[in-house]
Amino acid sequence: MKLYHFPLSGHAHRARLFISLLGIPHELIEVDLRSGAQKTTEYLALNPFGQVPVLDDDGTVVPDSNAILVYLATKLGRTDWLPTDAKGAAAVQRWLSVAAGDLAFGPAAARLVTVFGAKFNPEDVIGRAHVLLKRLEAHLAGRDWLVGTQPTIADIALYSYLSSAPEGNVDLSPYLRVNAFLRRIEALPGFVPFAKTSAGLTAAA
Repeated sequence: MKLYHFPLSGHAHRARLFISLLGIPHELIEVDLRSGAQKTTEYLALNPFGQVPVLDDDGTVVPDSNAILVYLATKLGRTDWLPTDAKGAAAVQRWLSVAAGDLAFGPAAARLVTVFGAKFNPEDVIGRAHVLLKRLEAHLAGRDWLVGTQPTIADIALYSYLSSAPEGNVDLSPYLRVNAFLRRIEALPGFVPFAKTSAGLTAAA
């Protein structure tokens, strides 16, 4: 199994983290986005959208981080990570949509400004990040995980960009439940950290 990734991509880390938590032997292949490696003919044959990550499971090619989470959980029959009952499956899908929407256009976009020089309006994306964080803080009242009583791919889908939010000048300190949630994920066996940068609130003094 091969995972094409870029160390500073939260989407790529999402997939790498889940593979590690599952204990699956795999080969990491770095795609240097800064040099345009994602635009080569060879890479576009794997993912015409020119994005990371891409999973190659012995010829079965799966682009998109959330799709990779679903693929791996389903292939391995890990209903603990991806419930198959209607209510549980719908609840997980809801948070995968949040990861692709509110998270991507809030904390992830704020980080893109400081780490990669993206042209988003910082005030707008930081504001969206705090709207999401307030909703998460409320959702986590009286619960450890986003869905049910144990971690699912919903939690993994949100971790990377939440944990790196300070790099985009998004202050996590007011969100005690969110911080405790992040620490719970980091305590899972097989956890691998997301590469950190000195940007935003994490910039060296």
